[in-house]
Amino acid sequence: MMFTPAQLAVWSLVLLALGLCTAAAGLLVNEVRRAQRSKALGRALHRDDAVIDAVVDASSEVEAARRADADLPLHWLNTRIGKALVADEDRRLIDQCGFSSMRTQLVFLVTRIALAILLPTLALLFWPGLVSTRKLTIIAASAIGIGFMVPKWLLGRLAAKRRERVAHELPLFIDLLRLLQGVGLSLDQSLQIMANDFAHVMPVLGHELTLANSQYSRGRTREHSLARLGTLHANENLAGMVSLLVQVDRHGGAVQEPLRIFSDRLREHRKSEMKARIGKITVKMTGVMVSTLLPALVIVTAGPGFIAIIRSLGAMSK
Repeated sequence: MMFTPAQLAVWSLVLLALGLCTAAAGLLVNEVRRAQRSKALGRALHRDDAVIDAVVDASSEVEAARRADADLPLHWLNTRIGKALVADEDRRLIDQCGFSSMRTQLVFLVTRIALAILLPTLALLFWPGLVSTRKLTIIAASAIGIGFMVPKWLLGRLAAKRRERVAHELPLFIDLLRLLQGVGLSLDQSLQIMANDFAHVMPVLGHELTLANSQYSRGRTREHSLARLGTLHANENLAGMVSLLVQVDRHGGAVQEPLRIFSDRLREHRKSEMKARIGKITVKMTGVMVSTLLPALVIVTAGPGFIAIIRSLGAMSK
């Protein structure tokens, strides 16, 4: 039995997809076993330690996550293929989306490989009619490229939404910090209260503050613990805010007046951005008005005149 090049390519992709599904099934089995072990460990810890401090809880959760990740093939991420498929830019996007664990990077790697194989396989299987060698190459290359880039596009959209939320949450963050500093709390107490009690109104910054406080409680300096918060979301105002907090923690001094000045400058900056957006909307609405309102205006104003001219011409022809 002879196979055409198109049929050979399709069967090879099918076999590769089956092998990938088998590997994914093995990973799922390992994940189920890991979840069972973590549940048993959690029940044992709950029986032994009924009351645990919040800082200890955060540290234990981090250690439990590390023990859980130890069962996964994380060494794939450190290979040349892993570094090529999950580059530094991709890992930064994963962190910006709030998925900072190594497991998420491994899921991203597996998803990228799976889509790059499944999409061309499905496209070749369900493509109507005969496929020539040239068309086969174009379809396979396009499907591989789309399957390879779709996870990154989704991460980019999620990261952009979180960056916008950070920009919206930053004024509230500064106002709450000013309020807590005004009642006499220290910087550490203020950050702990904001992370624990105000995380529901600041979900993104509250999550980042929780990570920073956890790192600070484990012995890192305030500068190192806040470095992620200042550089991850590419926000200049947030970076300046973190720099101010680091300087106050290092050298001491009153922080209310610098926070007030920083808050006023941030609000002025947001007002200027809003004015710029309004100006752009005005320019964009000009085209919409010309294409929609102008024809209606011409019909309403000049319509009776045109009708009268047509009637008069009809009467003259009679």
